Amino acid sequence: MDTPLIVVNFKAYEESDGERGISLARACEQVSEETGVAIIACPTPAMLGRIAHEIASPVWSQHVDAVAPGGQTGHVTAQSVRDAGALGTIINHSERRMRLADIGFVVDACKALELVTCVCTNTVDVSRAAAAFSPDYIAIEPPELIGGDISVTTADPGIVSKTVELVEAVDPSVDVLCGAGVKNANDVSKAIELGARGVLLASGVVKSPDPKRTLTDLASAI
Repeated sequence: MDTPLIVVNFKAYEESDGERGISLARACEQVSEETGVAIIACPTPAMLGRIAHEIASPVWSQHVDAVAPGGQTGHVTAQSVRDAGALGTIINHSERRMRLADIGFVVDACKALELVTCVCTNTVDVSRAAAAFSPDYIAIEPPELIGGDISVTTADPGIVSKTVELVEAVDPSVDVLCGAGVKNANDVSKAIELGARGVLLASGVVKSPDPKRTLTDLASAI
């Protein structure tokens, strides 16, 4: 997948449901086509299959459970995500934390199905541990900054550069993304300067009065 990239987590905001979710996904697709920047839509579980078949740009799941297909009522399996049309998934988001062993299970399950994996981490040490599973991406996101108005690139730039350094030492094939508080082109530029290969964000796009304009601004920094 081309990098740098922009990953948009739709979360479970009201703006992510129904036709509003479709409109948001189409904004991701349109800006990607217009700018040439890879923009990944991560819809709600209920909208995943529909959006994956509505747009041509890549779609990821927000989560995969550490379970195999079977009697797993209410769980999300890697197989179901792939069959819904997703090309990858977020793993271990701060709002959906997992044990380290379960992260490894999900990364392996997704690799077996050729799904792209992006493991979210909250500290440098967790990032280093997650890198041992060799996911495609690690997204460093201090939880206290998620959804806020201050980007991690401003509040704690060292956590980004240190994560890049330590992840590369464990597995140079793993790319680092930067999340938490990312809102504009300046935040994206700083993330890339610090060694990140893209950004993961949510409210900055989903809650924007003009998501397409916001995405265009973000993409201008890449």
